[in-house]
Amino acid sequence: MLFISVISLIIFGIIMIYSSSYIWAEYKFDDSFKYVKQQFFFFLIGLFLLIFVSKIDYKLYYKKANIILGICFLLLILVLIPGIGVVRNGSRSWFSLLGFSIQPSEFAKLGLIIFISKYLSKTNKVDIKKILPVFLICLLFFGVIMLQPDFGTGMILVISIVSLFFISGLDMKYFYYLFGLGIIGITGLIIVAPYRMDRITSFIDPWKDPLGTGFQIIQSLYAIGPGGLFGFGFLNSRQKHFYLPEPQTDFIFSIVCEEFGIVGALFVIINFLLICYSGLKIALNCTNLFGKYLVFGIIFQLIFQAILNLCVVVGLIPVTGVTLPFLSYGGSSLLISMISIGIVLNIAKYKN
Repeated sequence: MLFISVISLIIFGIIMIYSSSYIWAEYKFDDSFKYVKQQFFFFLIGLFLLIFVSKIDYKLYYKKANIILGICFLLLILVLIPGIGVVRNGSRSWFSLLGFSIQPSEFAKLGLIIFISKYLSKTNKVDIKKILPVFLICLLFFGVIMLQPDFGTGMILVISIVSLFFISGLDMKYFYYLFGLGIIGITGLIIVAPYRMDRITSFIDPWKDPLGTGFQIIQSLYAIGPGGLFGFGFLNSRQKHFYLPEPQTDFIFSIVCEEFGIVGALFVIINFLLICYSGLKIALNCTNLFGKYLVFGIIFQLIFQAILNLCVVVGLIPVTGVTLPFLSYGGSSLLISMISIGIVLNIAKYKN
């Protein structure tokens, strides 16, 4: 079920990347298949890696967790160096390699989950003294990612780790402290970068600045609203005609709703629910504590990112700049998501 749901979303995503991007790709690159060819290339690599990783004993990650974490941190540092890291949309978050862009923060999310799953599986009784060192490591990663800056990825990383602390049995009172610390931290980040406050005000009333900070969410709602039950039909979106910016990335769900209506939206949501259900079932059935934490961390991270993206697209929360897993255009996101699913499939096979 997990494999079928993931592949269904990816294939549908490739189809929608073509539909949402061919006009912009034709205009910018004189090649309407530019984005879909790159995504399909990454899909083929990802499919190979998924099958390959699904045959590697997941206990190997337990042994190599510290090395994996160290490599991920080194990549996050290297991407900040001018001349090595590439700036896109105001963030220095990518390496440029053979014409493709690689985002190391995507690999850091998985590396941190592997490391903390190992740490928690070795801890007999979880308390604040044992949790504090790994929480500080998590904050260090978050701080480096914020230097890029990439608030959305940082939020997914922190929330995923906190969820692992929750299922490990940490006393509930500490989560109230974490919540208060989070509010203070977010307030500080808003003060440091006023553009984040603009995103919040545009979220509250996007029509206050319809040609500025509110433009993207307004165009997204204009795509979703008229879709109705069955939408306008494949390739018939109007918002992709230079209204909704970069529709093949963060706002691809808007085009899905416009072209396939509620039926298309339900197809996407049901597949994510199946991924969540099958992933949690694998985690609950796993007798190895490291495997249990690892599956839960991976599945929660993917589902939380999907929820975050969908909430942004329909205007429930301010714009965060996170992609929709398996559907949005982006090679790094697709590769690391498929590798993560490969790990989960291996744990499902060797759960005992």
